[in-house]
This record gives sequence, C-alpha cells and structure tokens, in this order.
Amino acid sequence: MHFKEVKGILSSKNGMNLSRGCVHGCIYCDARSKCYNIDHDFEDVEIKINAPALLEQKLRSKNKKCMIGTGAMSDPYIPISENLQNTRTCLEIIEKYGFGLAIQTKSSLILRDLDLLIKINDKAKCIVEITLTTFDEELCKIIEPNVSTTKERFEILKILRDNGIQTIVWFSPILPFINDTKENLAGILHYCIEAEVYGIICFEMGLTLREGDREYYYKNLDIYFPKLKEKYQKRYGNSYILTSDNNKQLMEIFNKTCDENNIVHSVDALFNYMRIFEEKNRKAQLELFV
Repeated sequence: MHFKEVKGILSSKNGMNLSRGCVHGCIYCDARSKCYNIDHDFEDVEIKINAPALLEQKLRSKNKKCMIGTGAMSDPYIPISENLQNTRTCLEIIEKYGFGLAIQTKSSLILRDLDLLIKINDKAKCIVEITLTTFDEELCKIIEPNVSTTKERFEILKILRDNGIQTIVWFSPILPFINDTKENLAGILHYCIEAEVYGIICFEMGLTLREGDREYYYKNLDIYFPKLKEKYQKRYGNSYILTSDNNKQLMEIFNKTCDENNIVHSVDALFNYMRIFEEKNRKAQLELFV
C-alpha cells in the first residue's frame, strides 16, 4: 500500500475511484489491463489520500444534485484501513450534501457502512451493486479468492433489501468452459429472485481480455485448470470479447426468468436508472400514513 495525492476525484460523469490496484485476486480482473497505465504493482494498492477533501470541495460547489458512482474500477472495500476510512468519509460527505449514491463491491465490508447507506437512502437514491459470478462456493474461492463468497454476497443483498436499499447484481464475467452452465445460471438467478434485486446487468455470457489482464488470467488457468489455456487460445486467439458457446441458450433462460420475476435486465435501462438522481422527502412520505 502507498499514498498519493491526486488533482481530481470526480469524472465528467460523476464517478470516482478512491484507490488504484487491488488485493482481491480475481483471476479475470480487467483493471489489470495495461491500458489503465497503473505504474506500480497491482497488489501495492495506491490510496488517493486526499479524495475526501476533493470530493467535499466538488459537492459543496455543485449547483445541481446528482448520483455519485464508485467501484467501477477499484472496489471501495479493499480491506486496508486507510482505504476503508476514505470510503466511509466520502459516504459521510455524500450524505451531508444530499447526493445520491451508486456503489459497487464484492465485499461484505460494505455492511460496516450500512448506517450511512440508510441515511443516504433517506434523502436520495442509494443503489448498491453486487457482483455475482458463480454459484459454486468452491469455484468462487478459486476465481475470486480474497473476497466474500457468493453466498456471503447473497446475505448482503438480503440485508440491504430488508433495509429498503435497492440492489443491482452484475452477473459478469461468465468464464467459458468454467461457469457458463445452466446450473450456475439457475443458482445465481435463484439468489437474485429471493433477494428481490431491482435488476441484473448481464451483457452476454462471456468475458473480455486485454493485454495485461489476459496474461494474468492465463497464468491462473495453468494453475487451477490445466490445459484449459490451450483450449482458449485455439477457440478465441487474442480476441477482446470471448463469448461463451452457450451464450444463446443461457441468455434465453436469463431473459425469460428475469421477465417472469419482474427483474429489470435491460443494460441501458439499468445504467439510466443508476445515473438519474431522485431526491426523497421521507418526512412527507411518512406524513401520508399519519
């Protein structure tokens, strides 16, 4: 871990990453790709130490409330105390100024900040996005070794549901020849239905590999799935998009199940939902029932 002072924290679309690098160890991590120009060891997480000060400066001066997004490139709940403190402080600032939040993670550490998520949700829209990739717990420990297991993330979804916080699941990536099965899809969908998630983001059944990410993924295939790398290379070469041979069948099941259970699954609709700010007046809502 190391610290860095940065010049800015919010993107033009009001997204932010509070750190660079990760220790989750997911074998498919796109953030390892060379195009992101991380100039340090990926596991030597760079903490943007002045992120809270920059965020407060930005939100204080904004004329119009909006959704603030975080977690797209770097999980806000990497288990490093300075990172966790940065995350909590930024949530306090978002709540203080009445902005909305769309936060993405794979970690049960988010429940540490449940009190703040509830407070943000009392004023504005609060969405928690949880990634689920594999129903098999043992497989999960191989492909996502240092984060909460799928079952633990399922418990997070239920706790958030019980506290009135909307959730969206990222069913991605799906690894060809590994978890691109009907059994895996059925298990994840069962969790999503029981947890009453608002929506599921699934682009297609497959994954993307770029330079940097591809080499790390193949190294792990050699360790955990012997001879599978050669199968990938023969089937996909150096393609960026690796679509599962089971994509058509699995997407038909996915779309049908979501429709039957009123789960939003249009990617465009879900991204629009996460971007649109909605202010709440909880006092007015409560007075309706008096």
